[in-house]
Amino acid sequence: MSTLPISDYALLSDRHSGALVSRGGSVDWLCFPRFDSSSVFAAILGESGGTWSIHPQGPCACSRRYLDGTMVLETTFRTDSGEVTLTDAMEVGETLDPHRLGEGAPHALLRSLTCTGGSMSLDLCFKPRPEYGLIVPVMTSIGLGILATGGSGRLLLSCPEVLHAEAGELNVTLELHEGESLNFALRYSSLGEAVPSAYSQSQMQQSLLRTVAAWQEWTADHQSYDGPWRDLVLHSGRVLQALSYQPTGAIVAAATTSLPELEGGERNWDYRYSWVRDASFTLQALWVAACPDEAEEFFAFVTAAAAHSGPSHPLQIMFGIGGEHDLTERVIPQLAGWRGSRPVRVGNGAWNQTQLDVYGEILDAAFRLRDQLGDLPPEIRGFLANLADAAAAQWRQTDNGIWEIRGEPQHFLYSKLMCWVALDRAIKMAGQLQAQDRVQRWTAAAEQVRTAILEQGWNPKVGAFTQHFGSDSLDAAALMLPIVGFLPATDPKILSTIAAIEEKLVDDRGLVLRYRTDTGIDGLPGEEGSFLLCTFWLAETLAMAGRTADAKEIFERAAGYLSDVGLLAEEIDTETGQQMGNFPQAFSHIGLIHAAWAIQQAEQNRPHDEHPTILDNVMQK
Repeated sequence: MSTLPISDYALLSDRHSGALVSRGGSVDWLCFPRFDSSSVFAAILGESGGTWSIHPQGPCACSRRYLDGTMVLETTFRTDSGEVTLTDAMEVGETLDPHRLGEGAPHALLRSLTCTGGSMSLDLCFKPRPEYGLIVPVMTSIGLGILATGGSGRLLLSCPEVLHAEAGELNVTLELHEGESLNFALRYSSLGEAVPSAYSQSQMQQSLLRTVAAWQEWTADHQSYDGPWRDLVLHSGRVLQALSYQPTGAIVAAATTSLPELEGGERNWDYRYSWVRDASFTLQALWVAACPDEAEEFFAFVTAAAAHSGPSHPLQIMFGIGGEHDLTERVIPQLAGWRGSRPVRVGNGAWNQTQLDVYGEILDAAFRLRDQLGDLPPEIRGFLANLADAAAAQWRQTDNGIWEIRGEPQHFLYSKLMCWVALDRAIKMAGQLQAQDRVQRWTAAAEQVRTAILEQGWNPKVGAFTQHFGSDSLDAAALMLPIVGFLPATDPKILSTIAAIEEKLVDDRGLVLRYRTDTGIDGLPGEEGSFLLCTFWLAETLAMAGRTADAKEIFERAAGYLSDVGLLAEEIDTETGQQMGNFPQAFSHIGLIHAAWAIQQAEQNRPHDEHPTILDNVMQK
């Protein structure tokens, strides 16, 4: 059973897939060739899932960091006898064009050891277990490589010397002296492809240097944010870039599946897909943290994937990263789960839920990025205009909401709000969408939604906008009312809602819950931790309301849970303070970016939707 804290891991990405590497040097999660492919290593979800570990023999101290401007991880091990640096990366391909980061990635994991002082003995264990631990591959030595065969793909481990594996596992002791280096590379190929040749030591070193250079070129070309918490914002921007799927422009919600929202609980979901909502939020965060080259690619992706959507057919809320629609959920019985948190799930049953808020999120992202998108192709113009039509036609319906409840659908406040956002942004973009003839109809519908929110979303007894129409329960999603411009943050009803959330949804650690699970609204047993995105939302709204000092305090409190390599999961366990949920979580890094930027805007007395530095940068490219 995996027992390491979730925050013990660091993310590697080639913008096709992701790997998690522990502080101790074990790769305990890796999927090839895509984020949502079946795993090669999954020890984070149970011992049977497989691992690739490199670790000193005996006691050691370690420190780690991402190399500047990259998602390349450097771990330094120190023992009484010496010091060794382990550098890990997923190879991003040969191009150094910062606008094509990850294009042509060869699906390879690179691991390089260098002894920087004294000497050290290290144990290497290579134990792939494809298809979530279902397969024990057959391993064959082929020159300076070991070929692992079994299932739908093959794995070639390039080695510094001839090595032999037994029973589907390679165990070897490595001896390194000062100045010596050893390089390893694991490359995937499908059964329909030729087996690639093993990398030489020099090829592996060059591939690693090229990957470092490619990330640094992207950072230098794209990232110009120069506000408070600059390093955190820029790093979060790189994390979001690492969670994007380069071939299509899709963006995953997180790199993992089934890391639980509470230890031992069953709120364990697969987040390796592209939610329209999360991806739209990501693009808006990249508007702050990086020039989002991928914006047009994402809109092209979702337009193609959802081409059949319209007023009579709700937009599917999520897709596979290749545009797949059917993401049917299933349980993986052979994996015990992180610290016994079962079930381990693949697929996500929310794929066929109705969630009306997605119309607003995607149109809000298009509006935010309108200057960069420029003249839209006819298919994207038509798609976005049809989303506004769909919001106008469907806003009166119940839905499952932003939190994807598995209980009874409701008239969720946030869903109504985002239908209003869809209409508001479409009206403002009508010229760009070449849809001026629809403005009158959209305006009438927007007024109807607005009236419904003000009359039915506000609960005078509670003194707040509540979770759904007719509800007495609070929901942190109400903090989005001022963020999207529905009402000013200084409006008395907004100030009252903020106060109610501070009183009733803030835990003993000063972090914000999404909602109280004991109401039974979500149809699930058990509890969950505090939600980092919602905590950053509170910081953002406080900044907009003029409470800048309080906003900074909330921001620092949430950011204090960043791991030593600057990563955040979805939630924080209110009792233990541990990071919980899938990792790293795009939502949390999105919240960090937006809250930092909102505080900057408040301190400089700028409108909430203005970012001249980024817009100037965009217009120059």
